[in-house]
Amino acid sequence: MTTILTRPDVASATPIPVTVRPRGAATSSSADQVVRRHRDRHRHRMAPPRWLSLLVLVLGWQVTGSTGLLPGDVLATPATIAATAWQLLTNGQLIDALGVSLGRVGIGLVTGLLAGTVLGLLTGLSRWGDALVDPPLQALRTLPHLGLVPLFILWFGIGEFPKVLLIALGVMFPIYLNLHSAVRGVDRALLEVAAVNGLGRWRTLREVILPSVTAPWLVALRQALAIAWLTLIVSEQVNASAGLGYLINNARDFLQTDVIVVGLVVYAVLGLVSDGIVRGAEHRFLAWRAGTVLR
Repeated sequence: MTTILTRPDVASATPIPVTVRPRGAATSSSADQVVRRHRDRHRHRMAPPRWLSLLVLVLGWQVTGSTGLLPGDVLATPATIAATAWQLLTNGQLIDALGVSLGRVGIGLVTGLLAGTVLGLLTGLSRWGDALVDPPLQALRTLPHLGLVPLFILWFGIGEFPKVLLIALGVMFPIYLNLHSAVRGVDRALLEVAAVNGLGRWRTLREVILPSVTAPWLVALRQALAIAWLTLIVSEQVNASAGLGYLINNARDFLQTDVIVVGLVVYAVLGLVSDGIVRGAEHRFLAWRAGTVLR
């Protein structure tokens, strides 16, 4: 079949508007989309889910324990640990131990927070406080507070007080150092603006200084929480008669590795929950800082 082409009448033809684009623009955009889609497909195809490695680890742990390659007196299997956790939970032993440990860390945390906050404000706002209080605190800070356990036992015995005092000391120093530095680093321009507008000392403290140091204080609180749980673990290993540490020590004497792991998991969960609470407080009270996040 043959098609006959006729020449169009150029003079009578209606002009067609044509949009001129830069050469290669459309081609480059399409190529970018193709490359992006290929890259996404490649990424999704190559990256396994993050929980997969953990699942493989737990399954391998269970298999080696069930087949005897990993003896139970060295490390119990995940199934045994889960059954033990449920048993301790239902018979009340875990709840009782958890209550004692939470009481210790709560009292020590509050005491350390109050002491660190008051001392940080005192040395940050007052030249006299900085000259008289900061030097001995800096000297004490260099001592590892966990090294004071033998002295505390000699001085205060093996009751609750040395355990709570040890936690309070561990919490106090990060709060003190961060708050002292934050108060000293408050923007001088803001203080000058407050002075020009006639704000007194208390209003300057409440409306300028405290909002400026809230973020470093919350960061210090997260550090202090981690130290508080660590100090609790150490202090409960020394002559404790109740609490998670006592539960772990008692299980150690009977080679009950499942109970030991349950206690350690509870410590880890407590640390994660407390850290999550502080992070939630950061998002709640420091929402205005979200714009500074790099994307």
